[in-house]
Amino acid sequence: MEHFNSIFERACARHGETMLRRLIATPALSAAELAAIPDDRWLSSFTMSLFQSGFVWKVIRDKWPDFERAFFGFDPNKMLLLDEHHLERLNNDASIVRHAKKIAAVPVNAQMMLDLGRDHGGFGAFVAAWPKDDVVGLWQHIRKHSKLLGGNIAPYALRRLGAETFVFTGDVSAYLQHHGVVDAALSSKKGMNQAQAAFNTWREQSGLNLGEISKTIAFSIG
Repeated sequence: MEHFNSIFERACARHGETMLRRLIATPALSAAELAAIPDDRWLSSFTMSLFQSGFVWKVIRDKWPDFERAFFGFDPNKMLLLDEHHLERLNNDASIVRHAKKIAAVPVNAQMMLDLGRDHGGFGAFVAAWPKDDVVGLWQHIRKHSKLLGGNIAPYALRRLGAETFVFTGDVSAYLQHHGVVDAALSSKKGMNQAQAAFNTWREQSGLNLGEISKTIAFSIG
């Protein structure tokens, strides 16, 4: 497996070290800081990533204040009260992107966050307690207990709020497969575990966090 120094040097050659460090900067919060993030912000982030999936990201970002209003600030307990009448209203609200399956997933995911956070004092504390050397396990656990939060949806949502994670973007996926880091599909448990092992090694070699490593790999590709 390629040493991370080689990846970093190649990325620097393409962008310059000063610019590269600016491009890859990815704040990673402490366990205490993650635990302090309210559940409604986690649900908001996961829902934003869900709606951005397969859609124009900027459109969702521009409409997000309307999403916050329509979904009562993404308070998980309020989301559990959404009945057919409320869902119908949301599906006819022109101020948001109307997608029946994604809208219906919000109360399911609200329940997931309350359930997973119950024994930890909140969903943020649950995320903070998960081992950083098994972030793919966190993705899979969230996917198993949620609705429509597969693929890169959970990683993007986690990273947005400061949880340390890599993301299988097109460039990162291409690198991992082309360089033989993985020999299985990245959607499979085997492929995810192989990628996790590589990122753990690169983390030890570089001292960077998982998000910074992920971005460096992407910027190393010409």
